Amino acid sequence: MIEAFRQAYQWFFNGDPPPAQPKDPHERFVPANGGVYQSRNAAAGPPPQRQAPPQGAPPQAALPRTAPPEEPPPRERDPWDPPVVGRPVGTFAPRPSTAAAYRPDYVADGWATPRFVVRAASVRGYSHRNTGEPRQDDVAVAWHEPTGAVLFAVADGVSDAPLSHIGATSACRAAIGAMTAGLDGGDGRVDWDGLLRGAAWQLCEQARLSLGLPEIDREAAERHMATTLVAGLVRPGPDGPMVELVQVGDSSAWILNTRVPRYQCLTPTKFRVGDEVFTNAVVALPRVPAVEVRHGTMSRDEVLLVGTDGFGDPLGDGDNLVGDHFSDALRTVPPVLKFANDLDFSRETWDDDRTLFALWPYGIRG
Repeated sequence: MIEAFRQAYQWFFNGDPPPAQPKDPHERFVPANGGVYQSRNAAAGPPPQRQAPPQGAPPQAALPRTAPPEEPPPRERDPWDPPVVGRPVGTFAPRPSTAAAYRPDYVADGWATPRFVVRAASVRGYSHRNTGEPRQDDVAVAWHEPTGAVLFAVADGVSDAPLSHIGATSACRAAIGAMTAGLDGGDGRVDWDGLLRGAAWQLCEQARLSLGLPEIDREAAERHMATTLVAGLVRPGPDGPMVELVQVGDSSAWILNTRVPRYQCLTPTKFRVGDEVFTNAVVALPRVPAVEVRHGTMSRDEVLLVGTDGFGDPLGDGDNLVGDHFSDALRTVPPVLKFANDLDFSRETWDDDRTLFALWPYGIRG
């Protein structure tokens, strides 16, 4: 310390600079201009310039670009996805039904008798799945063992009637009950006029109970529970299965010839030929029109189809993609769930509830 004091004294009075200090190994560096680092003790000056590459030098290789992330591959189609016919309906998750009582999105049934094979399904349309409204269609099927007849009823609740899904169920069950009672009678015949009047009364009674009315009110029943109905039976006959049915409204029935294939409509209904559209006025229960019983005989190559307009409207006269879809699907008897899945096809603008009953004669399974 005395030596340091002596050197400082000599520098101050004689002007001699102090001797150079040894370099501090812990000298600190701080960033300066242009990111060039220099000693804290170094004199400030312009940052060094980047040297240009000599002429004729090969250009530096560009850095490789990072490839954008790959999009996930599209989901493989599940075999249980609804079949697509033409341009499909947009994909979405169905909303739960807003009905007060349980109303499933779809129902499916199927069985065989010694003479017939039956399939039946009712599916909620894409429109009702999107809004949460319940399925307004319904179907009922039964076997009358003493006569070997298969009984069926298909109903389509009118869309403007808020409880028409209850009306459709009531009409189907009343129709099956009336046909069973007729076949159990002495002559084994069905009173078709009585069947429709009984279904109308059952609908009115159900409306009275559901609405809490003091007595039956036919107008209230029509406002809240109006429904179409096709009811009938198929029984073995000497020349082939014999079909009898009645119709109220625009639900309908067809014979599909699986050999050609070709559709033959059995009832007045809406259908399309070229650019013309033909339609009948929609009459719905509890109104009961004049009864016209339809009769027919089936061959071994034919399938009886009974459906609501959710099936019949896109089918038209059958000469289109929907007709091709069902002629392929119903050429042989499909499994029950596949039958329902085929009915749930996706096609743009056709988004109504769909119900279909199908019967193949003589238990041919294909």
